[in-house]
Amino acid sequence: MTEPKKEIWLMRHGETEWSLSGAHTSRTDLPLLPSGIKQAQELAAKLKNRKFALVLVSPMQRARETCRLSGVCDGAQVTDDLKEWDYGLYEGRSTAEIRKERPDWELWRDGVMQGESLDQVAARVQRVIQRCLAVEGDVALFAHGHVLRILTAGWLGLPPNHGQFLALNTGTISVLGFEHEYRVIRRWNCTSPCTPSTAAIVAVLPQSLQHAASLPLQQRRRSSATLLRFYPSKM
Repeated sequence: MTEPKKEIWLMRHGETEWSLSGAHTSRTDLPLLPSGIKQAQELAAKLKNRKFALVLVSPMQRARETCRLSGVCDGAQVTDDLKEWDYGLYEGRSTAEIRKERPDWELWRDGVMQGESLDQVAARVQRVIQRCLAVEGDVALFAHGHVLRILTAGWLGLPPNHGQFLALNTGTISVLGFEHEYRVIRRWNCTSPCTPSTAAIVAVLPQSLQHAASLPLQQRRRSSATLLRFYPSKM
């Protein structure tokens, strides 16, 4: 079987006031901070001369501005399917603040109040994946941390809550693709030009995550740290 050549490039938007503080941000349309503008401008050098058959972007200004400053906004299509997970009543609140009321709360296990379920987010990112697969050539997505992590879990054929293991910083590039006929992560959470050096490790990631997801919380945290240390943020 011929190895597919398609790659899906994931760009998380630059830093905002709430991404810096750790507050959950979905429908609140915050602008980029000066540091976030700098991150977006730095993406332009990393994406220079890169051709995309399709560019999809969240409608939120932090994603659209990151796309514009990165220099690949020509022909970009806005889609609500790339909006961040709607956190409902937890919008604008950090995990630490929520745990003052619900000490054992975990976003990926317990979800949110009066917002979207994890399965609802997973359903819309599957539509994004199908759009990516329907075009010839590489695709660029400009969106948000949790929605891109859920999309990546879906790309790998994993349950959406496995996105909890895929930490994703602002202003970074990650790349999904194939190894042989298998869907893999080619690069992850990169802040400088990336090479596919993590592909061999990522090819076994689904099995490792399935094992980690069955562990108690503290062991899960140690297990995910062990897995993700293989993804250098600078290469």
